[in-house]
Amino acid sequence: MKRIPIYAHRGASAYELENTIEAFEKAKALKADGIELDIQVSKDSILVVFHDMDLMRLAGVRKNINDCTFKELSKYSIGSRFKRILSTKRILSFKQLVGWANRENIALNIELKESLLANTDALKNEIKTLKLPANSHFSSFHIELLKIVKEVRPDFETAILVTKKFNWQSLRDLDYIDHVHAHRKYYKQLYLEACEEAKKGIRFYGIVGRESFLTNPHPAVLGWITDYPDKVRNVQQKNTTNT
Repeated sequence: MKRIPIYAHRGASAYELENTIEAFEKAKALKADGIELDIQVSKDSILVVFHDMDLMRLAGVRKNINDCTFKELSKYSIGSRFKRILSTKRILSFKQLVGWANRENIALNIELKESLLANTDALKNEIKTLKLPANSHFSSFHIELLKIVKEVRPDFETAILVTKKFNWQSLRDLDYIDHVHAHRKYYKQLYLEACEEAKKGIRFYGIVGRESFLTNPHPAVLGWITDYPDKVRNVQQKNTTNT
């Protein structure tokens, strides 16, 4: 049985602050196969590695990320409310992260976030000549962003993040979508078969390492996305030892 690749959600975010170089380096140390990260865009069209549309949760600033230049964003200390007072952690640009990933040769699962909807030119310009590590791909809840990726770079893999409103029977008609990303609650035969019939794979997020299906995954499964890459890796290793 082939081993399913493990993607560290926002880096090893159970152990380090999400979407920081520290979280990404920790993920690599824990032997994750890839990194899941979030991309927003600044006021001056720089793609940045950040999950939220606003800065309040991690920077304590009442501003949207696309209302700030990258220079301004770079000055903010980020972290939980009390830890960020002394924090040296900063918001990364996408270019900085890609440079690190290429040097380390670690795959990227790049989630395109909502601020890009109002600045699609920034996305187009960024990906025109972009070089990524093997097995990297783009994902999004926003299907229009994935269409842009396929139009500009048909060689890049795309994956739709599904919600409960998603029509699984439409998968076969979405030729600009290569695969599906879904929460672990969608690990059900009905959805797995829909992917298989559409000749598309599926990666599951929200994995914690206790799921029974980790030991015998469906053939459509392409990856696990988790805050705990070490725990999922341990399950895989135990399963290999026992078989």
